[in-house]
Amino acid sequence: MYKISDFSEMTGLSKETLRYYAEVKLLEPAYIDSVNKYRYYDDGSYFLAILLVKLRRLGFSIQEMIGVMEDESFANLEQLLLQKRNKITMQIEDLYLQLEEIDEFLASGKENDE
Repeated sequence: MYKISDFSEMTGLSKETLRYYAEVKLLEPAYIDSVNKYRYYDDGSYFLAILLVKLRRLGFSIQEMIGVMEDESFANLEQLLLQKRNKITMQIEDLYLQLEEIDEFLASGKENDE
């Protein structure tokens, strides 16, 4: 069992984030001491925390992460990742189009200067 401070260091999640994740039922401690209210996490919690860190880096919202965690089989995770990938690909294409427009606009300004 790991105290919240140790678990925070291990996972890179702040203590505040861990408390928030517990509040929204995203990642609850494995055990809460009834006397001092200390939160403890176990190895299973570690796996889930690392998954949450990865999902956050991939741009998942809290609601999307809750959906993933509620589906304990992770059966829909691949589909969600493919959807996220498609969305990012579309955003990249849009950004490239914006870059082209900027380049064209800059080029047209240079032509007018000459």
